[in-house]
Amino acid sequence: MQKIKNIAVIAHVDHGKTTLVDGLLRQSGTFEAHQELTERAMDSNDIEKERGITILSKNTAIRYGDHKINIIDTPGHADFGGEVERVLKMVDGVLLLVDAQEGVMPQTKFVLKKAIELDLIPVVVINKIDKDGAEPDRVMDEVFDLLVALEANEEQLEFPVLYAAARDGYAKWNMEDENKDLTPLFEAILEKVPYPTGSPDNDTQAQVFTLAYDNFVGRIGITRVFNGRVAKNQELLLVKASGEKVRGRISKLIGFKGLERIDIEEAEAGDIVAIAGFGDIDVGDSLCDINNPVPLDPMHIEEPTLSVVFSVNDGPLAGTEGKHVTSNKIRERLAKEVETNIAMRMEPMGDASFKVSGRGELQIGILAENMRREGFEFLIARPEVVVKVENGVKMEPFEHLVVDVPTEFQGAAIEKLGKRKAEMTSMTPMPDGTVRIEFEIPARGLIGYRSEFLTDTKGEGIMNHSYLEYRPYSGTVESRTPGALISMDNGEAIAFSIFNLQARGTLFIKPQDKVYDGMVIGESARPGDLEVNPLKGKQLTNMRTSGADEAIKLIPPRPITLESAMEWIEDDELVEITPLNIRIRKRYLDPNMRKRIQRDKKNSK
Repeated sequence: MQKIKNIAVIAHVDHGKTTLVDGLLRQSGTFEAHQELTERAMDSNDIEKERGITILSKNTAIRYGDHKINIIDTPGHADFGGEVERVLKMVDGVLLLVDAQEGVMPQTKFVLKKAIELDLIPVVVINKIDKDGAEPDRVMDEVFDLLVALEANEEQLEFPVLYAAARDGYAKWNMEDENKDLTPLFEAILEKVPYPTGSPDNDTQAQVFTLAYDNFVGRIGITRVFNGRVAKNQELLLVKASGEKVRGRISKLIGFKGLERIDIEEAEAGDIVAIAGFGDIDVGDSLCDINNPVPLDPMHIEEPTLSVVFSVNDGPLAGTEGKHVTSNKIRERLAKEVETNIAMRMEPMGDASFKVSGRGELQIGILAENMRREGFEFLIARPEVVVKVENGVKMEPFEHLVVDVPTEFQGAAIEKLGKRKAEMTSMTPMPDGTVRIEFEIPARGLIGYRSEFLTDTKGEGIMNHSYLEYRPYSGTVESRTPGALISMDNGEAIAFSIFNLQARGTLFIKPQDKVYDGMVIGESARPGDLEVNPLKGKQLTNMRTSGADEAIKLIPPRPITLESAMEWIEDDELVEITPLNIRIRKRYLDPNMRKRIQRDKKNSK
């Protein structure tokens, strides 16, 4: 029987998970001397490389001595919590990384809580000890206090601690030890992480925890084998979460080695492999022995808390920039996303629009960014929280929010968050001169706050949040104050006109940009919307003027990104997304229609 260890690397965002996995891959001898390993090799898709974040959990396997170590690298953002939850059921231990300066953060609490509930013993790695502001002892105390608060058992409280700088490729048991390599970490994994339970001689039991897709073999389920053996061409029974049973045959069995996937003939209890051959295989499904099927418990994934409506682009520029513009194409693409991403839901709403629910703005924003890169053109509305009714009481999701701000900006942050119904729970001065303030806030209050927060703290504030629970609805939350500058004509914007509009607010467009009636071209300096004409040229005559024309000086426009547009818009506005541009527009382009709806709204109050 092979000696196998299964671990997941968990941490808050940016605490060094993927960099640590790089170090383990390099130093385990899994790569030959001639093989190049790129930085953050596990972050394989374009958006992950650009943003430096992990979005999808990925697995790799390394050999160390006579052991095979399966490592799963998980995302750190709260929006991708669904990925972390299901991965933890597949492993026998976790490496918990904590930044030696930042300490315990909201996502650290979230992932550790899940690990403790599953009785996993954490191997704590205090990372980035080479930072100037590092305080490993304080962070160590924070981790211990957190484990006590999460009601960890005696065995879990006896966790091993290592001090590391993943970027420089070393770990050590004591701060006084020499900086050499990651050998102490490998030893800790072999010594502290238990071997998988289960025996290759029992009847087969395996469970799918993540999905991949291959154009040749179709859907692939990445699976942990809990009992028995799985082999190529073996017949198994697929038991779905609903209880439905489907017979099938393994057409391809894939093992992992470093970053490669290799075809294998057989795998046994404890291993993590990829299985193809089952057309409707899904996350949480069990693969069992045909003669004695004993399915495993289906997975519980927390409900989505935020929803966004995707719809077909019906503006004047529709179809001029995108390749896929019809509702059928958009439906197909969203259905494909929901198949592999189980933390998301999609429901058609008629009138060529679809409601997509997920765990946060970032998760939905990344789906929209991927679609845009694939040539799709569509509209999205303002994100809304998913509200429930329990026993006749309206409930909404609350978030645990942690902000780190320089001392002089703490007043502004507390005031703004107070208006958004946030309640402050603690305030701690940090050694680097900042203050860490913790709040409990309705998820609605966070929509559109990030850009305001960065402005208020001059870009120095850091804000993190994770889902807390559903609580009774907390009334109306203050939203954007400034109005919008709305174009009143179709055509291309003119520099002379933009120059004259600069005093009215901040513009989003530059000369020669295409605009249309009802498109938002800037943020007004005052409350209330203002209709303006960006196409008005200079009146030219054949008379000479006494003074020479002054040179027009244009202020650079504010760039619109997908996330900033989603945060900025109000209920009566939409974001138009095409492969080339991101525009903001009014839901109703006709100004008379807008006035009528506003009047009706006032009268109904």
